[in-house]
Parts: sequence; structure tokens; C-alpha cells
Amino acid sequence: MSFKAYLWDRKLLIAVYLLGVGIASALFMLDKLRYSEQADPGLLYYFIELALVFLAAGLAVDYFRQRAYFRQLDEATRLAPVKLDASTLIKSGVTAEQGAVQKLLDAQYSAYMTEINKYRRQQEQHNHFVMQWVHQMKTPVAVIDLLAQQGSGQSQSDEQLQLLTSLKEETERLNRGLEMMLHTARLDKFELDLHPRRLPVHEMIRTAINAHKRLCIRYSIYPRVVGEAEAETDEKWITFVLNQLINNAIKYSKHKAGNKKLTVTVKPYNANDGEGAGGVMLSVEDEGIGIAPQDLPRVFDPFFTGENGRAVEESTGMGLYLAKRVCNRLGHDLQLVSEHGQGTVATIYFKPKGIHRIEN
Repeated sequence: MSFKAYLWDRKLLIAVYLLGVGIASALFMLDKLRYSEQADPGLLYYFIELALVFLAAGLAVDYFRQRAYFRQLDEATRLAPVKLDASTLIKSGVTAEQGAVQKLLDAQYSAYMTEINKYRRQQEQHNHFVMQWVHQMKTPVAVIDLLAQQGSGQSQSDEQLQLLTSLKEETERLNRGLEMMLHTARLDKFELDLHPRRLPVHEMIRTAINAHKRLCIRYSIYPRVVGEAEAETDEKWITFVLNQLINNAIKYSKHKAGNKKLTVTVKPYNANDGEGAGGVMLSVEDEGIGIAPQDLPRVFDPFFTGENGRAVEESTGMGLYLAKRVCNRLGHDLQLVSEHGQGTVATIYFKPKGIHRIEN
């Protein structure tokens, strides 16, 4: 609070004080009219000047006495939108009113933190349950997949082989859904599950494509990897992102008739944000149904499916949202370009120094 604001806040007190000085001066003038031969006009001027000096000195002393409190109040107000404990910075109250406000803020902060800690414990218990449940579900899903593979190796009729193939595809969908849930639960503890190092991006792409080769064969999608490059990233998290992008490319291409291409391009690029050379660009381009123009600004919003989500039953609206969040946490940049009815290009920019700016 500035001294000007301090004076304006005490305008009523100053007005009452000046009114008292004016009344005293008026009484002095009346006394002068009554006893003109004894009254000294200079005494009136001296009284007014002395009263104003005492007023200014009193206001200045009171302001400097409370200045530390005002500074802490301004600092707490500035930090309040971004810092939960901003109210605890106010510790220099000197008046009874300021002391009461401090006690109120401390009590409110304690109650607030009690509620926050309760919800945090509930969230941790929920995440623990989710991860435990996912791990428990992965075992029977793996057993089902193994049994389907064993059945495929035996002599079966065409109808039975088709059923086993469908069973394998549904098992893969279950696995992808469980992996998405597991990574969602781990995202809050991202920094505890991070191992950044320099990796061959093209090799990770081939691994991700091989994991989807059965779906590519079934829906006549021909993947191709162009280029080679290395980038600094985390293998597990970026593999999750690549799986989401490739899965989306297949999901939104399989309903188009005929042969489709899935091209993954890796190449170096020069960053335009002052970091210079050393970056790597990875783009996943499909020939699917594309994204409607009005949906493009919201594709990274959680649970948003748009027109495509209504056409494809398995859309959850979480894949691109999680991919974007993971890229942001790794210091990478994920962008999407699409033409409705023609296809989509998802591009990850591995910045030269991106991994060293992990988002808090």
C-alpha cells in the first residue's frame, strides 16, 4: 500500500481532525472579537501550523510503523493466484485489527490444508487401487492372448481362425486400454518414473509399428519408416506417445476402403525458438478420415471426441490429451495438422534442450 493510498484510507479521520482544528480556530476568532485588545493573531497561525505538523508527523509515524505489514499484504496478494501458502507471508501486523486478520488467515489456511491433504490421501489411495487393478487385469489378458496364439497354431476351420483373430484383436485393445489407464495414474508422479537418455527414434518407431502389425495387415494399412535420427527423451513415455499416435492412425483409417499408407518420417530440424540446430522432427502421417476443421482446436482437450468419436465407437478422447501432456512434461512439442477426408499428420518436435526443461 502506497502512502497516498494510506492517506486516502484515513480520509475520514483526517477530516475529523481538521474539523476540530477549524472549530478551535473559530472559537479563537470569537474570543478575538470579544477581547480585541488582548488577542494575538499570530497565536492562531501558530496553533494551526502546529496542529498540521502534528497531524502529518502522526500519519507518517503510523504509516512507517505498518509499512512492513502493507508490503507483506501486497506480496501475498500478488502470489495468491499461484501459491497456496501466500496468506502465511503476512506476519507483521501491529494493530489489534491486523492481528485478528492474521489469526483468521492462519486458521483458514490450516483448515484448507487439512482438506487438501485429505483429498490427496484419497487420490493416492485411488491411484494405488487403479495401478493394482491394472496389474491384476494384465495377467488374465496375457493368458487369454497366449491361449488364442496356441489355438491359432492348431488345425482349425476358417470360422474358428476368424474368431481367434478377433479374440487377439480384442485382447490387444484391452492391453492398450489398461496401458492408457496405467500411464494416466502414473502421470501425477511423472518425475519419479523418468529415465532420459539419447535414443534412436527410428528404432522405437519400428517397435511401435510391430506392436500394431496385426491390425495393419487386417485393415490393409502399409506402414513405412523414413529416415533415422537420435533424440534425448524417455523411452517408456515416448513409446506410449508413439503407440497412441499409431493407434489413432489405424483407428481412423480402417474404415476407408482400399489400401492405405502410414508414413512415419524422422529427420533433423533447426529450432526456431533460438535453440538452433540439433532438434529432431518425427511425423506420423495417415490416409484416414481426417479431422473436421471445427474440431482441430480441441483435439488435445480431455474426453473430447468430436465428429470422429461419434463415427468410431472405441474413441475415448483421452489418447491425444495424454500424448500432449506427456510431450509437454518431456519438453517436446506435439502438433497436429489434418484435412477432413484426406488424413492427419501428427508431429513431435524433439527440441535440442527440451528434456532439460521438464515441466513442473
